[in-house]
Amino acid sequence: MNQLPFVKAGKALHSAFNRLKSIENDDPELTPEGWFDAQPSARIHIGSKTVILSQPSSTFLVYFLGVLTIAVGLYFLQVRGKEMSRLMWGISLVLLGIGALLAGTSYQAFGYQIKSQGRKVCAWTSWWEVIYLMLHQVSLNAMLIAVAYSCTDGLWLKVLTTYAVVLSVCYMLLTLIGGLVPIKSLITFELMVLISTPTVLFFLALNGYRYFMFKSPMDLALLGAWALMLLSMALYWIYDYLGIARKLWNHKNRIWFSENDVLHIAFIFWVVYIATVVVGRIEDYAVPLFPL
Repeated sequence: MNQLPFVKAGKALHSAFNRLKSIENDDPELTPEGWFDAQPSARIHIGSKTVILSQPSSTFLVYFLGVLTIAVGLYFLQVRGKEMSRLMWGISLVLLGIGALLAGTSYQAFGYQIKSQGRKVCAWTSWWEVIYLMLHQVSLNAMLIAVAYSCTDGLWLKVLTTYAVVLSVCYMLLTLIGGLVPIKSLITFELMVLISTPTVLFFLALNGYRYFMFKSPMDLALLGAWALMLLSMALYWIYDYLGIARKLWNHKNRIWFSENDVLHIAFIFWVVYIATVVVGRIEDYAVPLFPL
């Protein structure tokens, strides 16, 4: 008896999403057995089942970052009033926090179960991480719309809003293709950062110009936010380039402090800065920027 069309479609869809697992980890020696030498892990016994928690300290940091970011985003939504800028900041931070929780689940907490258990060679990534990439990019584009509502009007507002929406849709489609085909180069953290960087540089230019022209406390606060964001990424890349994590975690030393930990701690400070300095200064556009 022939299978029903929706059953065939379901199997085809399942097969398509499973292709992502075919991308093996860059280190072919990273096997389920070698997982525990490559990083710290804890075995948690729940009844008759054992759950392996990878990188316990890193898991705490990334989950704390995710919860904190969501909390600040919800606060933005609570105090938004009629301000579109605060609404978009709230949406941006909530998405960013959810993305951090997803990333932490696969990169850190349950990476063994998701990418290693039952395999000969560990998988390179997972859909948890791919969706995180999408949410991170959409979050930054929502932040761009928030800044546009605070700092521009008229044609500039329309252009920036359209750009943010189009870029979000294009990136999500590109990433979805990368996950389904799969194409490794389309679903890397590095590509997401490369696509995001022009937006952050635009933030610096726009708020720098406005502060130079108008000496607005909001623009000064936002300049601090963008500087901290770039500093966080710089610390991550420098720490990774110097290979400090590998020097701390080896056969002689068993100290775990990864480049992701550096990034997450830096972003915790960034979120605290947003909550204490930025949130009270965000308002919709009030001062003319360009004679459009």
